[in-house]
Amino acid sequence: MEPDPLDGLIEYLAPGTAPLPSRNLKWERFRSLVNRRAPGPASEDFLRHQDAFLQAEIEAKGITTLEDLVPAGGAIRLWQGDITTLRVDGIVNAANSGLLGCFFPNHNCIDNAIHTYAGIQLRNECAAIMELQGTPEPLGRARITRGYNLPARHVLHTVGPMISSSLTARDRDLLASCYRSCLHLAEEKGLQSLAFCCISTGEFRFPPEEAARIATGVVKAHLGEGGRLDSIVFNVFKPE
Repeated sequence: MEPDPLDGLIEYLAPGTAPLPSRNLKWERFRSLVNRRAPGPASEDFLRHQDAFLQAEIEAKGITTLEDLVPAGGAIRLWQGDITTLRVDGIVNAANSGLLGCFFPNHNCIDNAIHTYAGIQLRNECAAIMELQGTPEPLGRARITRGYNLPARHVLHTVGPMISSSLTARDRDLLASCYRSCLHLAEEKGLQSLAFCCISTGEFRFPPEEAARIATGVVKAHLGEGGRLDSIVFNVFKPE
C-alpha cells in the first residue's frame, strides 16, 4: 500500500501528531492545520507534496470548464457547483477585511474553501498585500492574486457589506461596488472569464434575492457599456 500523502503533510504542520485511523479524519486534521496556520514560509518539499495532493484532490472532484456551462444570455452563464473546481481565468472570493482567509478550522464558507484548495501560498500572497497596505481592506474594492493549485488562474478578493439589522442604501451601494470593482480589475489584468460567488449572502447575511438583483444589474450594465469579458459566471447556492 502506498503511503498516504496526508500523513507527511500533517507531520510537517504538527510534528508528533498521533496517527489517525481514517482518511476523512486525516483530511479534517490537515484542513484545520492549514486554516489556522499563520502566513509564513514553508519548505520546498512540503510545498511540492501539498501542491501534488491538492491538485489530485481537485481533479478527483471533477474540474468544470466553461464549455460545460449553459449560457444564460450573451456572456452570462449560471452554474451551481463547487467554485474551487472551476477552470476560468478568475474566481471571486468573498473575503473579510483581513484578506487572509478564514482561520476557523473546517469552516463551511467560500473563503475557507478557496484558501484550503489553493494552498498556503495564497494566504502568504494576501499577507504580503496587507503588509504593504498597512490597513484593513476597505469594503467594495477588489484585489487579485494567483490561484495556485486551483483550476482558476487568479482569485479576486472582495469584501462585501455585513448586514447586522435592516438593509440600507449604503449596503446596496457597497455590494454593487464589489461587483464593479471585480469586473474592472479583471479587465485591467486581461482576464477573459470571471466567476462570481454570491458575495455577502452567506456569513454576511445579505438577503439573497436582493443581492442577485444587484449582481445581475451591475453585470448587465457593465456589458452594455462595452465590457470586454467574454464569459461571466454566476455561481449560485440554489437552483432558483
